[in-house]
Amino acid sequence: MTSQLLRLVWPFALVILLQVLMAGGSLYVLSAVRAYVGGESLWSKGLKDAILYLDLYARTGNPEYLDNYQQALAVPLGDHAFRVILDGAQPDLAAARAAILQGRNHPDDVDGMIWLFRNFRHFSYLDRAIEQWQVGDRYIFELSELAAEIQQGIGRGPVRLEQTLDWQARIGQINHGATPAAEAFSGILGEASRAVMRLLIVANLATAILLIGLALLRTRNLLAQREHADQALREEKQRAQLTLASIGDAVISLERDGCVAYMNPAAERLASCQAATALGQPFETLFSIVDEYPNEAGESSVRQILAGQEMPPGDHAKLIVRPDGSSVAVNLVGTPILTDGRVSGAVMVLHDMTRERQYVANLSWQASHDALTGLANRREFEYRLAQLLARQMRQVGRHALMFLDLDQFKLVNDTCGHAAGDELLREVCTSLQHHVREGDTLARLGGDEFGVILENCPAEAAARVAEALRKAVQDVRFNWGGRSFSISVSIGLVQIPPGQTSLAELLRTADLACYSAKEKGRNRVHAFQPDDSELSLRVGEMSWVQRIHAALEEGRFRLYAQRIVALHGGEGDHLEILLRLHDETGQLVGPGTFIPAAERYGLMPLIDRWVVRNTFQALALHLQDEGARPLSCAINLSGASIGDSAFLGFLREQFSSQGIPPQLICFEITETAAIANLGDATRFINELKVLGCRFSLDDFGAGMSSFMYLKHLPVDFLKIDGSFVRDMLVDPIDRAMVEVINHIGHVLGKLTVAEFVESEAILAALREIGIDYAQGYVLDVPKPFELSAGIPSAAPRVPNSAG
Repeated sequence: MTSQLLRLVWPFALVILLQVLMAGGSLYVLSAVRAYVGGESLWSKGLKDAILYLDLYARTGNPEYLDNYQQALAVPLGDHAFRVILDGAQPDLAAARAAILQGRNHPDDVDGMIWLFRNFRHFSYLDRAIEQWQVGDRYIFELSELAAEIQQGIGRGPVRLEQTLDWQARIGQINHGATPAAEAFSGILGEASRAVMRLLIVANLATAILLIGLALLRTRNLLAQREHADQALREEKQRAQLTLASIGDAVISLERDGCVAYMNPAAERLASCQAATALGQPFETLFSIVDEYPNEAGESSVRQILAGQEMPPGDHAKLIVRPDGSSVAVNLVGTPILTDGRVSGAVMVLHDMTRERQYVANLSWQASHDALTGLANRREFEYRLAQLLARQMRQVGRHALMFLDLDQFKLVNDTCGHAAGDELLREVCTSLQHHVREGDTLARLGGDEFGVILENCPAEAAARVAEALRKAVQDVRFNWGGRSFSISVSIGLVQIPPGQTSLAELLRTADLACYSAKEKGRNRVHAFQPDDSELSLRVGEMSWVQRIHAALEEGRFRLYAQRIVALHGGEGDHLEILLRLHDETGQLVGPGTFIPAAERYGLMPLIDRWVVRNTFQALALHLQDEGARPLSCAINLSGASIGDSAFLGFLREQFSSQGIPPQLICFEITETAAIANLGDATRFINELKVLGCRFSLDDFGAGMSSFMYLKHLPVDFLKIDGSFVRDMLVDPIDRAMVEVINHIGHVLGKLTVAEFVESEAILAALREIGIDYAQGYVLDVPKPFELSAGIPSAAPRVPNSAG
């Protein structure tokens, strides 16, 4: 505030200060001039008195008149001494003060007379006046000389009359000569005084005009600033109104008594009331607010805010009840308006929570339901099953659990695309929903797997429901792109036993029962029994999960190799890398024992990485021997590794870090894995063939053999399944299969390999048919990879990390 006041008044204060200084200076100058005018009067009077007394002395010779003469003449002589001293180069101011006082000037005027003489000695008016002063001083000296002459004349004796008359005449001449100089001196100073007065009047007028101009300018600026501030305030008010009008929240300002002072359009919509009607009306009559969680005192939030109290903590839900009876959930935020520390009103902001609540409800639904089918998801399914098990502890009931897995669903998905697969899942879901009871839980657990919880359902009824579900899926006729598909489902059924049962164990049992239904031929229901030997086998498989992890960590896997022999020369033999495991007792375990468990529980990528890393390290060690011949190795890969996007990067890194030429590596992929992941398999093969790797389609003929698939799979070898080779001499159909696969393979430009060659007769028949390569015990038995490759057995062991 003080700084603003100073900025406002400083020009006026400066002008007034200048005017005061100018007026003070002018008055000081006038006072000094006045002192000189007075001094001139004293000078003139002293001269006149001196002339008078000298004349009387000349006529009478009375010494008293001579004393009076000398006293009178001392006044102009003192003024003369004053002028002479100040005209000096370094004036003695004390002597000048004494001299001017001798001239009978008032002591208060002395400083002004000295200042004026020293500073304005050569200015026009004073300079002219001093010239007249000097003229008058010459007459004083003449008078002094005449007085000395008269004094001498009278001192010598009686004076003649003629001499007296001569002295009187000369005195009259001095008087006549000095008077004009004194008058001129006085006239000049009077003119100077009038000039100073005129200057002071002009300066005061100019100052007054300047003050008026400044006042007008400052007033104009103040008015302009005020207009600018008013304009900015209007613009700010307009922006605030536009902002309040455009935001989605309802904003209401209240007077001290709780009446509405302002409402934005959102508030009008929320209250179903126009602002013109609402202004001046009590807030609580327009907005009927119900607090879903009222405070203990029961006081409304509006009254609390107008009383200057803080809003209760937390985001309590509130409802606005409209005149038509409808209600809207809102979030109310209020702030009191304080003026001089007192509440003068309040601002209320009401946020419509309808969308947020719908969003939360949608999120809650999405968190517990499958987006594709609308069924409960795995998380919700397991939660409900856990709740059922908890109730089972308090109140025993008869409940059942089912796992459903669609058969050959991937065939539809891969041949027709994911859109077809999604539509098939929706149709299956609709069909299943028609055959479950109200209160049962049908959930999609992921992919093509479903789960069903049958509450209060005896074993016989559960079996009927399971059979009904199986038939419902079997009856689905799915049409897509002009093709028709029939599918089926494998169902595992488990009765939930009374007493304490863990959720994980129950889910594992249902999963194993479903797996057993698939293994028995699919499209069937397998009901779990406590003495189920097949499920016991699966439980044994599960125990292999920990054993496989332990074997990887402890380095108990071993690489073996078996030669694949060229039957007609060609590019020579190569090795197939085989895997064995030393169990906890040191016994050697074949892959058929642990590979199914590894495939079922997702451990094959770990094993495949271990095999690739250790094979490459062993080959790198072999290639360091300058005399060693290059080895071509075939490495088996699982379908899980083919579908793993990171596995390609792992292979490239291994080729680079170990320095293995890709031309030495042939990857074997089973026919089933290739067809089940046709897109992934094709992409995987093409990526590695660019590097120089080769590929073999293993176990061809054992699965869903289709030469159409074969046309699109860029493999180099077809490995005929050993089940055909083993009995080809006694079963004409098996021999025909071998001949057909060999012929088609050659037509497609692929080399053929026969496995399980266990006799010379079979070997001769294969040569006769034209098979390119053979593999079996009659040719070579599997041996540790170091021996088969000619790698010294003392070579350092390669790392056993699963990678």
